Amino acid sequence: MASVVTLIRSTALFGAVPYAYAATAPANARLIFLAGSCPFDKAGATVGEGSYAAQAEQCIRNMTTALHEAGATIDDVISTRVLVASTDRNDLVSAWNVVRRAFGVHDVPSTLLDVTVLGYEHQLVEIEAVAAVRD
Repeated sequence: MASVVTLIRSTALFGAVPYAYAATAPANARLIFLAGSCPFDKAGATVGEGSYAAQAEQCIRNMTTALHEAGATIDDVISTRVLVASTDRNDLVSAWNVVRRAFGVHDVPSTLLDVTVLGYEHQLVEIEAVAAVRD
């Protein structure tokens, strides 16, 4: 089934950004609000300790699983927020590149930001998402 999400691009804004500036879903869509996806395996162990990219990959895997359980796919995501525990722009870009690759042409509106610390020991990345589907 095709996604109900419509990505909005603006010719009035800077065009060389790797994401859509806005997204919409129809009034009859069911919204899915995902908790922040953390870099943990099924047993709760931190995956990719010390690696922003490896943790982002695990976050994407966990987010994809949660989406599936809610009846959605990554193509149904309408927005993301990528939190990275670092003030080094290279670390943010490392995590962002993984997210960008996972979403491909479905380049949803997203916010990438640094935070001082995340909730779990050794956690460097967390990804929040909202999705929309029509049942």
